[in-house]
Amino acid sequence: MSDPQRPCALLLMWPDTFTTQFDAQRLERIGSLCRLGRPVAAADLDDPALADRLTDVEVLVTSWGAPTLTPERLRRMPKLRAVFHAAGTVRDLVSEELWERGIVITSAAEANAIPVAEFTYAQIVLAGKRAQYLARVPRLFRNGWRAQLHSDRYTNYGRRVGIVGYSRIGRRVVAQLQQLDTTEVLVYDPYADPAAVAGAGARLTGLDELLRSVDVLSLHAPLLPETVGMIGARELALLGDGATVVNTARGALIDTDALTRECSSGRLDAVLDVTEPEPLPEDSPLYDLPNVSITPHVSGSLGSETLRLTDAALDELERWVRGEALTAQVTMADLGVAA
Repeated sequence: MSDPQRPCALLLMWPDTFTTQFDAQRLERIGSLCRLGRPVAAADLDDPALADRLTDVEVLVTSWGAPTLTPERLRRMPKLRAVFHAAGTVRDLVSEELWERGIVITSAAEANAIPVAEFTYAQIVLAGKRAQYLARVPRLFRNGWRAQLHSDRYTNYGRRVGIVGYSRIGRRVVAQLQQLDTTEVLVYDPYADPAAVAGAGARLTGLDELLRSVDVLSLHAPLLPETVGMIGARELALLGDGATVVNTARGALIDTDALTRECSSGRLDAVLDVTEPEPLPEDSPLYDLPNVSITPHVSGSLGSETLRLTDAALDELERWVRGEALTAQVTMADLGVAA
């Protein structure tokens, strides 16, 4: 960057996000890279009190709660050159105007993939033992429980796991599954390189073949118009009896009604960290089924995990200030195939 002065920066996010993600150490770091005006952080770009502040802003550091950078809002920031997002997807943040102005934008999605992949791997291992189900119905196993568990529905040995979406999270889950050295991992992703998938210890295959083969199906595809409802009644019917569906991606990837029917029959189990809609209606049968585990979208970064996202964003900011190549820049083309 040719400008010898530190760029003027504004942090843009919900107040509680700012409190969680920017402790004294990280505020000191961003202060060494940029000039921080007053206020340091804001959530509402439409606040008239911010008008003078916005005219000088060259850098935004954003996170959860940042409003969409509409043409009107961008016009109030004529000097804006870069946005460093300390969270996952930037899909709801960007606008056509941002791309047209050539404003650089980066994401901490790679860092956010870490806890999601950890959570997913743990759920897959637990699903192999049907632990989520057993925790819901412990009284059924008070007498003679050992004999009831002598079944291939309570094992991780020799199981097949299907990964739909060789995304940044999908890749991490595949890597972690290599710890289950008797498990075959199948991957479906029309954009994945077969050699890269094979090198990671998995096998690229078609969706129907994957569904017919696996004991656990784990979803990691982005939510795009073509992926909405990609796992519907036909796809669920291809899964074998006793298979488990794990979804830590987006609820709309699955036809909720079709999944409800399959789980209500007892044919399939489900482990859902995301649902469609989210949350489910209060009368959804999924809440009361013992073979369905629902968590409130907790697989992503929470608490101290969000500091990893802050550090990733500040790493990119530092590279930009130094004129170095960025490692997590997002382009308009990326949003066509990624979350």
